[in-house]
Amino acid sequence: MVRTEISLFLKNVPGELGKLSSLLSSENINIDALTIQDASSYVQELFHARGKSLKRIASVASYNSMRKDSAEFALIRLLVDQTDKTIDLLSKNDYVFDSMPVIAVKLENKPGTLAEITTKFGEEGININYIYGSVSSPDERCLFVFCPEDIELAGKIFNE
Repeated sequence: MVRTEISLFLKNVPGELGKLSSLLSSENINIDALTIQDASSYVQELFHARGKSLKRIASVASYNSMRKDSAEFALIRLLVDQTDKTIDLLSKNDYVFDSMPVIAVKLENKPGTLAEITTKFGEEGININYIYGSVSSPDERCLFVFCPEDIELAGKIFNE
């Protein structure tokens, strides 16, 4: 249910994801879930979120500069089967990363399942920062990763 997600920045050049996945594979670490986005998109989202709350931590010019610089990087979020070992490995290999709790659940692979869960989040007043998931086949359950603002309250939804 509650798992630790690792977020890291990789250079946005050919071969970097191969290096990371080979490093994890060499230590017999399995990736359970993965999502990748251009880091400049992340910075842009941060800028828009701060703009809505009027609590910007940097000027527009600074954000534009950060967005331009961050285009050289990709933001990778992943769940692995051996979190502590992965964190040690990333530290030893000088990766820039962070970790945070998320909720990972296997959902029925049928229309309406995601709607049911996300509607419940809304009814409880829980904002979802992001979601990613995967489907192997129509007959299997789907692994979805939720990053809610209130992890404890969100956890109770899945325990019901």
